[in-house]
Amino acid sequence: MFLPKKEIVRRYEGNPILTADDMPFECSGVYNSGAVKFGDKYLMMLRVESIDITCCFIVAESADGYNFTVRDKPIPMPVGDPEFDEYTSHLIYDPRVTPLEGRYYLNFACHSDHGVRVGQMVTDDFETYEWMGFASEIDNRNAVLFPEKVNGLYARLDRPLAQDDRANMWISYSPDMVFWGKSRCVAKRADNGNWQWQKIGAGAVPIKTKKGWLCITHAVHTMARYNYVYHLGAMLLDPADPSVVIARSRAPILSPRELYERVGLTANVVFTSGAIVEPDGEVKIYYGGADTVQCVGLSTIDDLLHACLQR
Repeated sequence: MFLPKKEIVRRYEGNPILTADDMPFECSGVYNSGAVKFGDKYLMMLRVESIDITCCFIVAESADGYNFTVRDKPIPMPVGDPEFDEYTSHLIYDPRVTPLEGRYYLNFACHSDHGVRVGQMVTDDFETYEWMGFASEIDNRNAVLFPEKVNGLYARLDRPLAQDDRANMWISYSPDMVFWGKSRCVAKRADNGNWQWQKIGAGAVPIKTKKGWLCITHAVHTMARYNYVYHLGAMLLDPADPSVVIARSRAPILSPRELYERVGLTANVVFTSGAIVEPDGEVKIYYGGADTVQCVGLSTIDDLLHACLQR
Protein backbone atom coordinates (compact mmCIF):
# COMPACT_ATOMS: atom_id res chain seq x y z
CA MET A 1 0.00 0.00 0.00
CA PHE A 2 1.49 3.33 -1.08
CA LEU A 3 0.02 6.46 0.51
CA PRO A 4 0.52 10.12 -0.34
CA LYS A 5 2.73 11.89 2.16
CA LYS A 6 0.89 13.18 5.22
CA GLU A 7 2.53 13.37 8.62
CA ILE A 8 -0.09 12.35 11.19
CA VAL A 9 2.18 12.62 14.25
CA ARG A 10 5.05 15.09 14.33
CA ARG A 11 7.89 14.35 16.72
CA TYR A 12 8.72 17.12 19.16
CA GLU A 13 12.10 18.51 18.21
CA GLY A 14 13.27 18.28 21.83
CA ASN A 15 12.75 14.52 22.10
CA PRO A 16 13.44 12.65 24.23
CA ILE A 17 11.86 14.80 26.93
CA LEU A 18 12.85 12.54 29.86
CA THR A 19 15.73 10.09 30.26
CA ALA A 20 17.35 8.10 33.04
CA ASP A 21 19.53 11.14 33.79
CA ASP A 22 16.42 13.12 34.83
CA MET A 23 15.43 10.63 37.54
CA PRO A 24 16.20 11.25 41.24
CA PHE A 25 17.89 7.84 41.57
CA GLU A 26 20.00 5.51 39.45
CA CYS A 27 17.85 3.72 36.90
CA SER A 28 17.87 1.88 33.59
CA GLY A 29 15.26 3.97 31.85
CA VAL A 30 11.88 5.68 31.75
CA TYR A 31 9.23 3.47 30.24
CA ASN A 32 5.71 3.95 28.88
CA SER A 33 3.98 6.55 31.03
CA GLY A 34 0.45 7.81 31.58
CA ALA A 35 -0.38 11.49 31.08
CA VAL A 36 -3.16 13.80 32.23
CA LYS A 37 -3.94 17.49 32.70
CA PHE A 38 -4.36 18.32 36.40
CA GLY A 39 -5.51 21.89 36.89
CA ASP A 40 -3.08 24.01 34.89
CA LYS A 41 -0.30 21.41 35.06
CA TYR A 42 0.64 18.54 32.81
CA LEU A 43 1.33 15.41 34.84
CA MET A 44 3.02 12.24 33.70
CA MET A 45 2.88 9.03 35.70
CA LEU A 46 6.29 7.61 34.85
CA ARG A 47 7.19 3.98 35.02
CA VAL A 48 10.84 3.83 36.06
CA GLU A 49 13.06 0.79 36.46
CA SER A 50 16.06 0.93 38.78
CA ILE A 51 19.31 -0.82 37.89
CA ASP A 52 18.33 -3.81 40.06
CA ILE A 53 15.11 -4.17 37.97
CA THR A 54 12.87 -2.81 40.72
CA CYS A 55 9.92 -0.92 39.19
CA CYS A 56 8.06 2.09 40.52
CA PHE A 57 5.77 4.91 39.41
CA ILE A 58 6.82 8.50 39.92
CA VAL A 59 5.10 11.77 38.98
CA ALA A 60 6.63 14.41 36.71
CA GLU A 61 5.12 17.90 36.36
CA SER A 62 5.22 20.53 33.63
CA ALA A 63 3.74 23.93 32.86
CA ASP A 64 4.01 23.53 29.08
CA GLY A 65 3.78 19.78 28.41
CA TYR A 66 7.40 19.52 27.25
CA ASN A 67 9.71 20.48 30.10
CA PHE A 68 9.08 18.21 33.06
CA THR A 69 10.38 18.17 36.61
CA VAL A 70 10.41 14.77 38.29
CA ARG A 71 9.32 14.54 41.92
CA ASP A 72 11.82 13.39 44.54
CA LYS A 73 10.35 9.96 45.23
CA PRO A 74 7.92 7.40 43.80
CA ILE A 75 4.22 7.33 44.63
CA PRO A 76 3.27 5.19 47.64
CA MET A 77 2.16 1.65 46.86
CA PRO A 78 0.23 -0.68 49.19
CA VAL A 79 3.29 -2.76 50.02
CA GLY A 80 2.39 -5.06 52.92
CA ASP A 81 -1.07 -5.82 51.60
CA PRO A 82 -0.89 -9.62 51.14
CA GLU A 83 -2.84 -9.65 47.87
CA PHE A 84 -0.86 -6.77 46.38
CA ASP A 85 2.46 -8.32 47.37
CA GLU A 86 1.56 -11.72 45.93
CA TYR A 87 0.38 -10.50 42.53
CA THR A 88 2.99 -7.77 41.99
CA SER A 89 6.05 -9.71 43.10
CA HIS A 90 7.86 -9.35 39.75
CA LEU A 91 7.05 -5.90 38.38
CA ILE A 92 4.43 -3.23 37.69
CA TYR A 93 4.28 -1.31 34.43
CA ASP A 94 2.36 0.60 31.72
CA PRO A 95 0.32 2.96 33.93
CA ARG A 96 -2.65 4.76 32.36
CA VAL A 97 -4.36 7.67 34.13
CA THR A 98 -8.04 8.38 33.42
CA PRO A 99 -9.91 11.46 34.72
CA LEU A 100 -13.37 10.18 35.61
CA GLU A 101 -16.14 11.69 37.73
CA GLY A 102 -13.76 14.16 39.38
CA ARG A 103 -11.15 11.57 40.34
CA TYR A 104 -8.06 10.13 38.64
CA TYR A 105 -7.89 6.38 38.13
CA LEU A 106 -4.64 4.55 37.63
CA ASN A 107 -4.69 1.20 35.80
CA PHE A 108 -1.49 -0.79 35.38
CA ALA A 109 -0.12 -4.26 34.70
CA CYS A 110 1.09 -6.40 37.60
CA HIS A 111 3.37 -9.41 37.09
CA SER A 112 4.03 -12.29 39.48
CA ASP A 113 4.64 -16.04 39.38
CA HIS A 114 0.94 -16.33 38.51
CA GLY A 115 1.23 -14.21 35.35
CA VAL A 116 -0.14 -10.70 34.75
CA ARG A 117 -3.24 -8.96 36.12
CA VAL A 118 -4.68 -5.44 36.04
CA GLY A 119 -4.19 -3.36 39.19
CA GLN A 120 -6.24 -0.27 40.08
CA MET A 121 -5.59 2.80 42.22
CA VAL A 122 -7.34 6.15 42.50
CA THR A 123 -6.23 9.59 43.62
CA ASP A 124 -7.76 13.04 44.01
CA ASP A 125 -4.55 15.04 44.29
CA PHE A 126 -1.60 12.89 43.07
CA GLU A 127 -0.28 12.94 46.63
CA THR A 128 -2.32 10.20 48.32
CA TYR A 129 -3.58 7.07 46.60
CA GLU A 130 -6.24 4.48 47.36
CA TRP A 131 -5.60 0.87 46.40
CA MET A 132 -8.70 -0.59 44.72
CA GLY A 133 -7.48 -4.13 44.17
CA PHE A 134 -7.25 -6.15 40.98
CA ALA A 135 -9.68 -5.64 38.11
CA SER A 136 -9.02 -8.75 36.06
CA GLU A 137 -8.24 -12.41 36.20
CA ILE A 138 -4.87 -13.73 35.12
CA ASP A 139 -3.22 -12.94 31.78
CA ASN A 140 -4.89 -9.60 31.10
CA ARG A 141 -3.11 -6.28 30.55
CA ASN A 142 -3.17 -2.96 28.62
CA ALA A 143 -6.23 -1.85 30.59
CA VAL A 144 -7.51 1.62 29.67
CA LEU A 145 -10.61 3.14 31.28
CA PHE A 146 -13.00 5.31 29.28
CA PRO A 147 -13.27 8.83 30.78
CA GLU A 148 -17.05 8.55 31.27
CA LYS A 149 -19.68 5.86 31.65
CA VAL A 150 -21.11 4.23 28.56
CA ASN A 151 -24.81 3.37 28.80
CA GLY A 152 -24.64 3.65 32.58
CA LEU A 153 -21.61 1.39 33.01
CA TYR A 154 -17.89 1.94 33.40
CA ALA A 155 -16.04 0.74 30.32
CA ARG A 156 -12.51 -0.54 29.81
CA LEU A 157 -10.36 -1.66 26.91
CA ASP A 158 -7.83 -4.41 27.53
CA ARG A 159 -5.92 -7.22 25.85
CA PRO A 160 -5.04 -10.81 26.77
CA LEU A 161 -1.37 -11.58 27.26
CA ALA A 162 -0.90 -13.73 24.17
CA GLN A 163 1.29 -14.11 21.11
CA ASP A 164 -1.26 -15.85 18.92
CA ASP A 165 -4.80 -15.39 17.62
CA ARG A 166 -5.93 -14.21 21.08
CA ALA A 167 -3.74 -11.06 21.01
CA ASN A 168 -6.69 -8.80 20.24
CA MET A 169 -8.29 -5.73 21.82
CA TRP A 170 -11.36 -6.31 24.01
CA ILE A 171 -13.91 -4.20 25.88
CA SER A 172 -15.51 -4.94 29.26
CA TYR A 173 -18.09 -3.16 31.41
CA SER A 174 -18.65 -2.77 35.14
CA PRO A 175 -21.26 -1.22 37.47
CA ASP A 176 -18.69 -0.57 40.20
CA MET A 177 -15.14 -1.03 38.78
CA VAL A 178 -14.86 -4.25 40.78
CA PHE A 179 -16.91 -6.76 38.81
CA TRP A 180 -16.29 -6.71 35.07
CA GLY A 181 -18.22 -8.50 32.34
CA LYS A 182 -20.19 -8.17 29.10
CA SER A 183 -16.81 -8.60 27.43
CA ARG A 184 -16.53 -8.48 23.64
CA CYS A 185 -13.66 -8.49 21.17
CA VAL A 186 -13.34 -5.03 19.61
CA ALA A 187 -10.52 -5.41 17.12
CA LYS A 188 -8.57 -8.40 15.93
CA ARG A 189 -4.95 -8.38 14.93
CA ALA A 190 -4.43 -8.45 11.18
CA ASP A 191 -3.83 -11.81 9.55
CA ASN A 192 -2.06 -10.70 6.40
CA GLY A 193 1.46 -10.12 7.69
CA ASN A 194 1.15 -6.34 7.93
CA TRP A 195 2.08 -3.96 10.76
CA GLN A 196 -0.72 -5.25 13.07
CA TRP A 197 -0.32 -8.97 12.53
CA GLN A 198 1.34 -9.95 15.85
CA LYS A 199 -0.90 -8.15 18.37
CA ILE A 200 -3.00 -5.03 18.86
CA GLY A 201 -4.14 -3.19 21.98
CA ALA A 202 -5.27 0.06 23.55
CA GLY A 203 -2.78 2.83 24.15
CA ALA A 204 -3.96 6.20 25.45
CA VAL A 205 -7.29 6.90 27.16
CA PRO A 206 -10.07 7.11 24.51
CA ILE A 207 -10.88 10.64 23.33
CA LYS A 208 -14.54 11.59 22.85
CA THR A 209 -15.16 13.32 19.51
CA LYS A 210 -18.24 14.23 17.48
CA LYS A 211 -17.61 11.19 15.28
CA GLY A 212 -17.09 8.67 18.10
CA TRP A 213 -14.46 7.44 20.54
CA LEU A 214 -11.00 8.09 19.10
CA CYS A 215 -8.45 5.56 20.32
CA ILE A 216 -4.69 5.73 19.85
CA THR A 217 -3.61 2.10 19.78
CA HIS A 218 -0.43 0.07 19.65
CA ALA A 219 0.22 -2.70 17.16
CA VAL A 220 3.09 -5.08 16.59
CA HIS A 221 4.62 -6.99 13.73
CA THR A 222 7.62 -9.28 13.75
CA MET A 223 10.80 -8.93 11.72
CA ALA A 224 13.41 -11.66 11.36
CA ARG A 225 11.19 -14.14 13.19
CA TYR A 226 11.50 -12.89 16.79
CA ASN A 227 12.16 -9.14 16.59
CA TYR A 228 9.07 -7.14 17.52
CA VAL A 229 8.40 -3.73 15.98
CA TYR A 230 5.87 -1.57 17.88
CA HIS A 231 3.82 1.06 16.02
CA LEU A 232 1.04 3.49 16.93
CA GLY A 233 -2.29 3.35 15.12
CA ALA A 234 -5.69 5.01 15.40
CA MET A 235 -9.19 3.62 15.67
CA LEU A 236 -12.67 5.15 15.84
CA LEU A 237 -15.30 3.39 17.97
CA ASP A 238 -19.07 3.86 17.93
CA PRO A 239 -20.12 6.40 20.60
CA ALA A 240 -23.14 4.40 21.72
CA ASP A 241 -21.55 0.94 21.44
CA PRO A 242 -17.74 1.16 21.58
CA SER A 243 -17.40 -2.53 20.85
CA VAL A 244 -18.17 -1.54 17.25
CA VAL A 245 -15.29 -0.21 15.13
CA ILE A 246 -16.36 2.58 12.77
CA ALA A 247 -12.95 2.94 11.15
CA ARG A 248 -9.37 1.84 11.69
CA SER A 249 -6.14 3.26 10.31
CA ARG A 250 -4.73 1.15 7.50
CA ALA A 251 -1.21 2.40 8.16
CA PRO A 252 0.66 3.40 11.34
CA ILE A 253 0.47 6.97 12.55
CA LEU A 254 3.94 6.61 14.10
CA SER A 255 6.63 3.96 13.66
CA PRO A 256 10.15 3.61 15.09
CA ARG A 257 12.51 5.73 13.02
CA GLU A 258 14.70 7.87 15.23
CA LEU A 259 17.72 6.50 17.09
CA TYR A 260 15.99 6.95 20.48
CA GLU A 261 13.10 4.79 19.21
CA ARG A 262 15.27 2.12 17.60
CA VAL A 263 18.07 1.64 20.14
CA GLY A 264 17.47 0.96 23.82
CA LEU A 265 16.47 -1.72 26.29
CA THR A 266 13.94 -2.96 23.71
CA ALA A 267 14.71 -2.05 20.12
CA ASN A 268 12.18 -0.61 17.66
CA VAL A 269 9.43 0.53 20.02
CA VAL A 270 7.03 3.46 20.07
CA PHE A 271 4.34 2.84 22.69
CA THR A 272 1.83 5.27 24.16
CA SER A 273 0.03 5.17 27.48
CA GLY A 274 -1.26 8.74 27.49
CA ALA A 275 -2.41 11.67 25.38
CA ILE A 276 -3.64 15.16 26.25
CA VAL A 277 -6.07 17.13 24.09
CA GLU A 278 -5.61 20.90 24.02
CA PRO A 279 -8.53 23.37 23.65
CA ASP A 280 -7.54 24.10 20.03
CA GLY A 281 -7.69 20.41 19.06
CA GLU A 282 -3.97 19.72 19.24
CA VAL A 283 -3.14 16.33 20.75
CA LYS A 284 0.07 15.72 22.68
CA ILE A 285 0.81 11.99 22.47
CA TYR A 286 3.27 10.84 25.13
CA TYR A 287 5.13 7.72 24.15
CA GLY A 288 8.04 5.57 25.21
CA GLY A 289 11.00 5.16 22.90
CA ALA A 290 12.76 1.78 22.86
CA ASP A 291 11.69 1.12 26.47
CA THR A 292 14.34 3.61 27.55
CA VAL A 293 13.22 7.25 27.18
CA GLN A 294 10.03 9.29 27.22
CA CYS A 295 8.98 11.30 24.16
CA VAL A 296 6.08 13.36 22.87
CA GLY A 297 4.51 13.60 19.44
CA LEU A 298 2.08 16.24 18.18
CA SER A 299 -1.07 15.73 16.16
CA THR A 300 -4.61 17.08 15.93
CA ILE A 301 -8.05 15.55 16.37
CA ASP A 302 -8.74 16.21 12.68
CA ASP A 303 -5.56 14.48 11.52
CA LEU A 304 -6.16 11.46 13.76
CA LEU A 305 -9.72 11.15 12.45
CA HIS A 306 -8.33 11.48 8.94
CA ALA A 307 -5.98 8.58 9.68
CA CYS A 308 -8.97 6.46 10.67
CA LEU A 309 -11.45 7.46 8.00
CA GLN A 310 -9.54 8.48 4.88
CA ARG A 311 -5.87 7.60 5.01
